[in-house]
Amino acid sequence: MSDGLNRRSMARHLIALVAVVAVGALTSVSAQDRMECYDCHDDDSMESLYVDPAVFDASAHGFLECIDCHEELIDAEFEHDVPLAPVDCAMCHDDMAEDVLAGPHGDWLSETDAPADGCITCHGIHDVLPSSDPASPIHPSAVDLLCADCHDDVLEVVQGSVHGAATEGGPLQASCVQCHIGHDVPMPNTVEVEVEVCGTCHQDAAAMQARSVHARAAVQGDELAPDCTDCHGVHDILSSQDQRSPTETMNVPALCGSCHQEGTQVSERIEIAEHEILANYSQSIHGQGLFKQGLRVTAVCTSCHESHLILDMNHPESSIGHDRVAETCTQCHSRIEQVHVQVISGQLWETEPDKIPSCIDCHRPHKIRRTPLDLQRVAKEECMSCHSDRDLVVERDGQTVSLFVDDEAHGMSAHGGVTCAQCHSQVSTALSRPCAAITTPVDCSVCHADVALEYRDSTHGTLAAAGDPDAPTCLSCHAPCATQGHEVSTSPTFARNVPELCGKCHAAGKVAALRTPDGPQDVVESYLHSIHGKGLIEAGLIVSATCANCHTPHHELPADSTGSSVHPRNLAATCGTCHKGIEETFKTSIHWPGNGTADAERLPTCEGCHSSHEISRHDAVGFRTRMMEQCGNCHESEAGSYFETVHGKVSRLGDEGAAKCYDCHGTHNILAPERPQSTLSHGNVIETCASCHPGAQRQFAGYLTHATHHDPDKYPYLYYAWVFMTTLLVGTLSVFLLHTFLWLFRLWRTRESWRVLKQTVPDRYYVRFTLRQRLMHLVMIVSFFTLTITGMTLKFSYMEWASTISHLLGGFSVTGVLHRGAAVALLALFAFHLRQVVQMRRASGKSWWAYVTDQDSMLPNVRDGQHLWANLRWFFGRGERPQYSRFTYWEKFDYFAVFWGVFIIGGTGLILWFPTFFTRFMPGWVVNVATIIHSDEALLATAFIFTIHFFNTHFRPDKFPMDPVIFTGRVALDELEHDKPGEYAQLMALPDPEARMAGPVSERRMKWIRIFGFTAVGIGLSLVGLIIYAMLYAYR
Repeated sequence: MSDGLNRRSMARHLIALVAVVAVGALTSVSAQDRMECYDCHDDDSMESLYVDPAVFDASAHGFLECIDCHEELIDAEFEHDVPLAPVDCAMCHDDMAEDVLAGPHGDWLSETDAPADGCITCHGIHDVLPSSDPASPIHPSAVDLLCADCHDDVLEVVQGSVHGAATEGGPLQASCVQCHIGHDVPMPNTVEVEVEVCGTCHQDAAAMQARSVHARAAVQGDELAPDCTDCHGVHDILSSQDQRSPTETMNVPALCGSCHQEGTQVSERIEIAEHEILANYSQSIHGQGLFKQGLRVTAVCTSCHESHLILDMNHPESSIGHDRVAETCTQCHSRIEQVHVQVISGQLWETEPDKIPSCIDCHRPHKIRRTPLDLQRVAKEECMSCHSDRDLVVERDGQTVSLFVDDEAHGMSAHGGVTCAQCHSQVSTALSRPCAAITTPVDCSVCHADVALEYRDSTHGTLAAAGDPDAPTCLSCHAPCATQGHEVSTSPTFARNVPELCGKCHAAGKVAALRTPDGPQDVVESYLHSIHGKGLIEAGLIVSATCANCHTPHHELPADSTGSSVHPRNLAATCGTCHKGIEETFKTSIHWPGNGTADAERLPTCEGCHSSHEISRHDAVGFRTRMMEQCGNCHESEAGSYFETVHGKVSRLGDEGAAKCYDCHGTHNILAPERPQSTLSHGNVIETCASCHPGAQRQFAGYLTHATHHDPDKYPYLYYAWVFMTTLLVGTLSVFLLHTFLWLFRLWRTRESWRVLKQTVPDRYYVRFTLRQRLMHLVMIVSFFTLTITGMTLKFSYMEWASTISHLLGGFSVTGVLHRGAAVALLALFAFHLRQVVQMRRASGKSWWAYVTDQDSMLPNVRDGQHLWANLRWFFGRGERPQYSRFTYWEKFDYFAVFWGVFIIGGTGLILWFPTFFTRFMPGWVVNVATIIHSDEALLATAFIFTIHFFNTHFRPDKFPMDPVIFTGRVALDELEHDKPGEYAQLMALPDPEARMAGPVSERRMKWIRIFGFTAVGIGLSLVGLIIYAMLYAYR
């Protein structure tokens, strides 16, 4: 509006300017121009006649001459003495003059002889400036102060309103001329004018007001129609947050009530459906909240009817209309679908409001409603008049269905406060039997919308939607008319009852199990034996996880569905609802997606290690063993090398205490070794090792945990140790097997010479071994067999026979003790024998050299080399059989092998037994090398004793099936003469050979000797067979 006036004023100025120029052009003016006037009037001592040339030239009138306003000076002589008449601004600004005369300031013009007196009050005299000039008194920043020259009381009020200055001393936020527009300064005293004036700033509010019932009434000329000032005031407009404002929440009922309360002209003249509005509101729950509780968040008139767009309730856009009232109510009652007592699906409130009652159908506007719905004849009591009969039945789909309702059970149920009609919403009071109108089952989603939505997307809901008769519905788990909360112990959904509830379909042989033959068939039974099941059923811990905790109560989905709570991506969060700390730790590990470079689909989940329904305690028997197999599913090469270590071999034999993968790498906190927080980092590895090996130090930690002897570049010490031991094993066995075959061939060719000896029954025996020697050999047999059996089960732990033998002996915890005990016994026997050798040497009176090179010495000498050459010639029929003395070269080799074995096997065994001690002065990889040497040397000893030694002593045709001399100590004299002619000659050369003679051993004694001997031979041969099988078909 003000823009229009400015444009109109500018046009008139332009016309006046053109007229003045035209007059000047056509008129002969003899007077001087204004420069001549300045000759006198620029004297500032002239007071009122003083004109500042610079100011005038810069003013809005700077383009005019003096005579343009002072016309009587035309043709006047200067210096003039003509008295000048008052200037009339209307000469140019006639339209503005008319406006001023029409306005409240018109008296200025009508009460003075000087027409310009009123103009110069606001605009000045010779210093008139346009309103756009900041120096002008009518500039927006200064005009309020100009008005205050007369209206100072009003300005003070405006300063305290929302239109007041934003900063102290600053301009008003809404200046006087923004509301009082034009020279006539009109009062905005009509609704239309007020809306137009206020709308220059408040466009949205003005637009809504213009469409409201109040504006329509104003247009129709109703003097009662409120305008902006009726609600907000004139100059004293305050913010709605100001407690003094009539639009502040606490004051809104009184403001609206000024028109709408009883007895007002509006209430008497205007037909409004609601009566006693303010009185009813003050007693409603909203009014009590406002007036009695002082709750400013409670609903007031403007909360429901809006502030400016107040429409009749029948208007489609009305905030209280049938289709929009729910939207209005939910501004405060945001969870109306969850907490509302009316049985209506939450989504219908906004999506299909025409199909359901609106809020105000039950909650009358302005009135408090404690009981929103009067069920009348459909109340619970009327229903129970029939349904309390236990014999009330109906035939449905060929089945007799009971319609009996236990009133007491219903009253104690979760729906005890819910009336029948709130579930059976189709009841009709128009019928004599209201429930006759029911044609569809109860729709639980009306109250349980969220649950129903979850169920709809679940496997159960999908099957039900497809019409599958086996699909469970709400009533499959929740009893009709007696539904109990899951916290009630008698409820089917109570934690301890959930396995039985789910088992109705999912137990072995039940419908769900039969429908999924490829799936697990015993999930319920497995669960009951799991840590969760035992905790729930046996310990009564209702906090234990049940089917519903993992699979959710209503949103069950298969594990391969991304929305499933047991999908691999969601499983950690599901388990984390109970195991929160473990979940947080697991998220930092290398197994969490994004923490490493592995494909997320291959990363392990909770189920991968703990299983799903068979979850056991981590300290349960078998758990630790199963875990190393789980790790091996992904880490195949590492698992393979782990099982070559003593930890892995012992674990294969079922030992729970041996270090498993997670003892070193951690469980849920597994990190790459280069990470400082890793249990295997440089700073933590010693502590990790020390948890099982107290006293571990840096060199001990140098043990190569996943090393392999097949990689010469990465592990050269291990590789060459293995090559050496393999060469030694193959070479030794090859040489002596060839010796054995040649010997066997020769004995077969000369069988007539020894058959005679086997057929005779000797009565004279030579005592070749003393009781002490025989007992020492017995100790050696027992120790060696114990070491062999327990050691080979460890070496070949990957074979089933090794695991079986280990378990028969009591497991590795027992075999380990037996192995070490036998080793100690053998070392003690070795020490005892050395002591005996020293004593025998002293008794002989010989020097050590003479003693060890004597023909009866157990150590090899030149004669043994001669016998070996002679025996080889005999094998090929090139010479006679050697004249052996007390000990043959192969017997001396056996004796030497014992010394070698005790030193090599015993020494490496001690390193393996006490690794923390030996690694104090040896590098950690020595333990790896010791393992190879210990293992392969033991294999060589076992293979040699149970093949070559057994042949040399028992399996030779001339001794078969067994030579009992080492057990009886006696050998037949004829047999001695044949086998050891040198020793026989020494015997006969004695002064009294008969002193070394003895009779045969009793038959009873021989029986036990044979049993023991054949048992030992059988065990040895069996073990060799198992070893050969392992080497040929499963060597690792």
